[in-house]
Amino acid sequence: MTPSRVVALALVACALAAGAARADDDVLEPTRVSAHGWFFEGHAGMASAANRGFMSNAGFVVTDEGVVVFDALGTPALGRAMVTAIRKVTRQPIRRVVVSHYHADHVYGLQSLKDAGAEIWAYRKGEAYFTSGLAEERLAQRRIDLYPWVDETTRVVAPDLWLDGDVEFRMGGLTFRLVYSGGGHSPEDLMMYVVEDRLLYAGDLIFSGRIPFVGNGDSRGWLEATKRMLALSPAVVVPGHGPVSRDVARDLTLTRDYLIYLRETMGRAVSDLTSFDDAYSKTDWSRYAQLPAFEPANRINAWGTYLRMEQEALSAAK
Repeated sequence: MTPSRVVALALVACALAAGAARADDDVLEPTRVSAHGWFFEGHAGMASAANRGFMSNAGFVVTDEGVVVFDALGTPALGRAMVTAIRKVTRQPIRRVVVSHYHADHVYGLQSLKDAGAEIWAYRKGEAYFTSGLAEERLAQRRIDLYPWVDETTRVVAPDLWLDGDVEFRMGGLTFRLVYSGGGHSPEDLMMYVVEDRLLYAGDLIFSGRIPFVGNGDSRGWLEATKRMLALSPAVVVPGHGPVSRDVARDLTLTRDYLIYLRETMGRAVSDLTSFDDAYSKTDWSRYAQLPAFEPANRINAWGTYLRMEQEALSAAK
């Protein structure tokens, strides 16, 4: 067989594999969590080709006048699967999507929900994602890491409406409160509270059963956001990652304690003028080392927190 023939067959095999992957889109099974609310639970760990980018949560609320969706998962195929799953639950139209924040694993399904007729809402500080170059940079990376589920046809969809503060609206007899966190995991973190169900969609302000991804997030603001969450007194909380919570005070413990530990250890290193590498190697991570996503996320989280503690120290000295 000639080399050109081998290359041609390889290209055909790749095309067939991509086509098979597209034909084999994920079938999502939503879990009911309240009288009107449902959610989709992603796999533990980080996004990968193996899990097809399905490692975050999303949810929806069915009313007598339409469906309100919270987040859109991490690929257009998952967005299509969400639409299919919702239509199996109700014939009501998908009216609105509330975006918790513009991180890739929560928004690449938006184009499918938009095609289904949904209006998209997000908090205004998410505009920076589009103007800073982050949207293009992250999409280019995902097109490599998650091909063919993220490819040249995938696009990042901006909202139809940027919100400037807390918003309350009614639909089909239900009251929806969109609560701005003040910033934490991202500058634009938005929660959705369904009053009559005492159901809170918290986005990535809670990571259940795995290491939170902090990156360059504002850990101090994040800790303040947990207080706003508790003040709502929800009976059920859908986190951005992991199982649903029916005891938010208990299930906030992992996220809150991890953030506090990062701030204490990295803050002490900054105060003692210890280099990051030395501080990281000397820190006891055993409490968290066995949790999903520790290896790919923990060092990034510690470095981001180290830099943030430096910034806080400099601001305090002024």
